[in-house]
Amino acid sequence: MGNMRIPACFKAYDIRGRVPDELNPLLARDIGRAFAALFAPRKVAVGRDIRLSSESLTEALISGLLESGVDVLDLGLCGTEEIYHAAFSLEQEGLDGGIVVTASHNPTDYNGMKLVTGGARPVTGESGLKAMAEMIVSGRLPQLSATQGRRSSVSSKEGYIRHLLDSVDTATLKPLKLVVNSGNGCAGAIIDLLEPHLPFTFIKAYHEPDGTFPHGVPNPLLPEKREETARLVREHGADLGIAWDGDFDRCFFWDAQGNFIEGYYIVGLLALELLAQEPGGTILHDPRLIWNTRELVEGAGGVPVMTRTGHAFIKERMRQEDAIYGGEMSAHHYFRDFGYCDSGMIPWLLVCSLLSRKNTTLASLVAERIAAYPVSGEINSVVDDPEAAIARVKAQFAQGEEDDTDGLSMTFPDFRFNIRKSNTEPLLRLNVESRNDPMLLAEKTRELLALIREK
Repeated sequence: MGNMRIPACFKAYDIRGRVPDELNPLLARDIGRAFAALFAPRKVAVGRDIRLSSESLTEALISGLLESGVDVLDLGLCGTEEIYHAAFSLEQEGLDGGIVVTASHNPTDYNGMKLVTGGARPVTGESGLKAMAEMIVSGRLPQLSATQGRRSSVSSKEGYIRHLLDSVDTATLKPLKLVVNSGNGCAGAIIDLLEPHLPFTFIKAYHEPDGTFPHGVPNPLLPEKREETARLVREHGADLGIAWDGDFDRCFFWDAQGNFIEGYYIVGLLALELLAQEPGGTILHDPRLIWNTRELVEGAGGVPVMTRTGHAFIKERMRQEDAIYGGEMSAHHYFRDFGYCDSGMIPWLLVCSLLSRKNTTLASLVAERIAAYPVSGEINSVVDDPEAAIARVKAQFAQGEEDDTDGLSMTFPDFRFNIRKSNTEPLLRLNVESRNDPMLLAEKTRELLALIREK
């Protein structure tokens, strides 16, 4: 059948759309039935974020699974990574799938789902979402099961909390003062559970989960949100600022002066921290910005490997390479010891461990890296014809060393850039870096943007 009728909410990596016109309880129930039909799981973990539409969607999803004879472990309100953790840590106990109802940092009227099979392997368009959509649209869902699945609830998050704490040596941690901004998403509850085990003082901002998002959608990258955390760090004289998106699968950092630290530089730091634990390990990174990460990893005796952007590609490649860590400049951080999945909690614990052991500040750890490899930050341009814009750039910079791992990367002795199409919008995303030359960086960024935006 043609793809024309596939529901709009079925995306390349997950399900996401406006409620109720693109995603509603009726469709959610069918998604549960299609997941059961395609993967034949025995038991599936289900959880949800704080959005107002999440509860009714989750109930419908669960009923679709139960009606198909699948047992459901209900995690209730949780972060995306708690579903991942359940899917890889309870596999021995017969859990062979997980679905979280979340739209992360999308606007309030959106919702969605991220789906995994046993061992927390992601379900993508190719590995199941498309087949599920076609099953639903063509009315090919199987008959309801004669036996109902059983529903049970999780009483404690103890196993997950223990896993997070085991990612660092808590005995070496110093008493730091941390601003933690949950943006009224789901991170606050986990901070409260970690707090008794850590020597930190937490200054909690927008800590209570609230699906009305009274202070706006939890997207720490928005300029006004960046400023909010920066201000709190300065006001409280904190050592560090940390903020999460709604389902806390990404975390963002501010130094003690309230400066936002680009995710790119955090990748290098976390790589060093994991290489200290396992010398000679393989580290994955995305192609948008690479020089800083490669230099640090190679200098520490590790093996840097470039991979396509996007969680499904990275998780698959992590397994192939048995990589200890993978980092994207977009603040997704993947850990082998966390089922090759991304976590928004492990990164800040590792950064605090690093600061404690080296008795230093985040600013001093990244200052020389930022000077050595200044970056443009990701710059989005809305363009009518992305292919034509990329062709113009390619023609102008033809003498560079070309790489097409993800979009177009061109490397020259003193600068490099990556330009790629958005998976979801008519946008081109540009990233530029230079070797220790902010003037050249600014000049090349201007030149590239002029070419991209040429009418």
